[in-house]
Amino acid sequence: MKRLDKLLASTGRWSRGEVKRLVREGRVLADGRVAASAEEKYDEETVALAVDGEAVRLSEYVYVMLHKPAGVLSATEDGRGRTVLDLLPGEYKKRGLFPVGRLDKDTEGLLLLTDDGALAHELLSPRKHVDKLYLARVDGVLDGSDAEAFAAGMTLGDGLRCLPAGLEIIAPDEALVTLREGKFHQIKRMFAARGKPVVSLKRLATGPLTLDERLAPGEWRELTAAEIAMLK
Repeated sequence: MKRLDKLLASTGRWSRGEVKRLVREGRVLADGRVAASAEEKYDEETVALAVDGEAVRLSEYVYVMLHKPAGVLSATEDGRGRTVLDLLPGEYKKRGLFPVGRLDKDTEGLLLLTDDGALAHELLSPRKHVDKLYLARVDGVLDGSDAEAFAAGMTLGDGLRCLPAGLEIIAPDEALVTLREGKFHQIKRMFAARGKPVVSLKRLATGPLTLDERLAPGEWRELTAAEIAMLK
């Protein structure tokens, strides 16, 4: 059992002081009745809460799928420009969401944001080798030797060793790339080593989570229960 003000404040939408004011003004419903006090206690698993007639969802963690557009930074804050959190409503910032991994500023596609640190660690751990799928367009013509080089693993000019990666050519200048790691600018550096620099890059999937095709760049939605279960 938790106090009403603590339950509503945990959503990140209101402070505990704001909740107390909402309760005094009769704007909070708990299980269909007007809450009399912010100190009332409820079972967070079963209580139905509403503020100003709008149902409030209580959950320990939040999981957001974002179609990151090019030109936006994968960071929580940065003085150099807009970040992915600037694309979300303020209530999500208050919850302390952060991007799981990063995409380069000029790369678009799937980005997961959450406040679930344990899940983020699992997805990012090098030991887990969570596959990531990208669509790459290059300046040049791709051929079988490129796929063979990716499959064998590459050592870049600065000595960086890249694990074997998948390269499926779908057009003369386009390919699907599957990585099991995520070193800095890795895909761009691998294609550059083949003499075919990347023109555009888009992440399509992380593990079992696939970018929702209905989301335009800059749009987002929360994950479904099934998607969360797959990730876990």
